[in-house]
Amino acid sequence: MTASPAFEHFDFAALDPADRYKLLTGTVVPRPIAWVTTLNADGGVNLAPFSFFGLLGSDPAVVAFAPGDRPDGTPKDTALNLRSGGEFTVNLVSADLAPVMNATATDFPRGMDEAATLGITLVPGTLVRVPRVAASPAALECREVQTVLIGRTRVILGEVLGLHLRADALLDAQRFQVNTAALDLVGRMGGRGTYTHTRDTFILDRISYTQWQERLAKD
Repeated sequence: MTASPAFEHFDFAALDPADRYKLLTGTVVPRPIAWVTTLNADGGVNLAPFSFFGLLGSDPAVVAFAPGDRPDGTPKDTALNLRSGGEFTVNLVSADLAPVMNATATDFPRGMDEAATLGITLVPGTLVRVPRVAASPAALECREVQTVLIGRTRVILGEVLGLHLRADALLDAQRFQVNTAALDLVGRMGGRGTYTHTRDTFILDRISYTQWQERLAKD
């Protein structure tokens, strides 16, 4: 009999937030990147990436991401811009956009337009006032539904109102079939600076309970 592997257990209540962050970001991988555009009260654009991000459902379509705070404890611009039903767009990040996406993570002064500063072209939204990144292969137009605060963790829940998808990433628009590989998206691995491609994929077909029983009977 093969010996059970050894495990180390970590009690999160006994750890500093920075240590919990290192453990979680090194374990929960890969994480998709939400490159979020928002507008401030004056109509200025903010563009920032977040890897604490995920798709939570489709009826209605819901996404969630978690913008943290600045070192002084004040909310980041994205969180400030999304109070009370604010609109936002999640731009997904292809491999060729990774360097400029990473540059927008720079701790620019509050209110500074990252897109304009870095020469990132934006185009108007369709269902929201917030623009999207023109070069992003896919963009989700969203509206904040609820923001949940659990201690110092802020989770923004948004309903997806519409999707912009680059034409070459569609196998069949009438059947809503996406050529996922053509998006060439990247994800986060570990903490700062480590990313992964999404090209190395494999397929495992789901089977019904009846099929499972048939396979079991053959073994």
